[in-house]
Amino acid sequence: MVSALAIEKAAFDRARPDVYGDAHPKALLRAIEEDGDLLHQVENQHIISADQLNRDILVQLFRLAAKYESNPARYRSPLQGKILISAFYEPSTRTRLSFESAWHRLGGDIMSITDRSSTGIAKGESLADVAEMFNNYGDCVVLRDNANESIAEMVGPLRIPIINAGNGIDEHPTQAMSDLYTIFKWCPALLNPEHEDFRQLKIGIVGVPNQMRTVRSLLKMFVHFPEIVDEIVLLNDQDEDTIFDSGQKQQLIDAGIYIRTSKEMDEVLPQLDVVYINAIAWVGDSFETYGKKYGLNCKSQLKKDAIILHPLARGEELSTCLDDTPHNWYFSQARGAVFLRMALLTCMVQRADTVMDVI
Repeated sequence: MVSALAIEKAAFDRARPDVYGDAHPKALLRAIEEDGDLLHQVENQHIISADQLNRDILVQLFRLAAKYESNPARYRSPLQGKILISAFYEPSTRTRLSFESAWHRLGGDIMSITDRSSTGIAKGESLADVAEMFNNYGDCVVLRDNANESIAEMVGPLRIPIINAGNGIDEHPTQAMSDLYTIFKWCPALLNPEHEDFRQLKIGIVGVPNQMRTVRSLLKMFVHFPEIVDEIVLLNDQDEDTIFDSGQKQQLIDAGIYIRTSKEMDEVLPQLDVVYINAIAWVGDSFETYGKKYGLNCKSQLKKDAIILHPLARGEELSTCLDDTPHNWYFSQARGAVFLRMALLTCMVQRADTVMDVI
C-alpha cells in the first residue's frame, strides 16, 4: 500500500536541475573552435581503446558534446534512418541506457540484445559470425561482453563501426571520454595553458588499474592531456607491483605524468582537486569491492573546491550525503555521458556534417 508520505511527495519540480551547481557546458563550448575535418577522422574507426583518439580529435568531440548538451532540443534528426545494434551480453544499466538514449535523441532506431542466451551464441555461434550478420542489420554496434577478447573477435569481420562498451577488465573507452568531458566542463581553462585560470590538477583515483576497466581507460585518457596533470595518486590497499599490467605505468611515465600509489586516503585527500572513485574490481568471473576502507562521506577531508567523479553504480564507498554538495559532479558525469556518446555516434555513422556550424 502506498503510504501517505509517498503521496505527499508525488509532485515533482521539472525546473530543478538534475546536477548540482554550475555544470552547464556553454563555457566549454565557447572555449573550443570547431574543426570539422578532425571529426571526419572518426568516421572509419572502430572505438575499442582509449589509446586510439588523439588530443585534437577528443577536444572536438568534447565540443560537439557540449553543443548537444547546451541545446538538446535543436538536434532531433541527425541519425534518422540509421539503426544501432545494442549488444549487451553483460548486465548494464547506465552504459546501455546512455547509448540508447543518445541514439534515440538523434532520431535513430535501435535493435537491443540484453541476454546472450537469446542469441545464436548460446548455440555455439562465434562472435565473428555474429559480426558478419550485424553487417546486414545495422549501421553501428555497441558491444559489452565480460570477456576481454570479445571486441577483438568482432572487429575483423565488421564493415560497420563498433564501440567497445566494456570488455571484461580490459577497457571502457567511452566512460573515460565522459570522465574527461566532465573535468573540462568543470574547468574549461584546462584546455588553454595560457589562460589565467589554468592550473595543473592533483588527481586521486581509488581503484586498481589492472582489475578495473574504467580506471585503465581513464589513465590512458590522461596520456592525451599530460599538461593538465600535476600528479596522479592511486589509492588502494594492494602492493604497487601487483596493480599494473605490463606497460600500464610506463605509458604514463613516457607521457611525462607523475604517478604514485598510497594506502592512506586520509593523508592524500586534502591535497586532491579531483577524486575518482570506483569500488568494484573484477577478479575471475566475480568481483571484489573496495568501499569499506576507501569511502567518501560528508566528514571526508575534501578540499573546498574538489570534485568527486564516480562511474556508478555506487555502493557504500560514496555516501548520499555528498549529493547536495558542490563536490558532486558524478551526476553531471552520468548526464554528460549521453551527450558525449551522441557526439561520437554522429561522427562514426558519417552524419557530422549535419550538425556542423549549428549552435
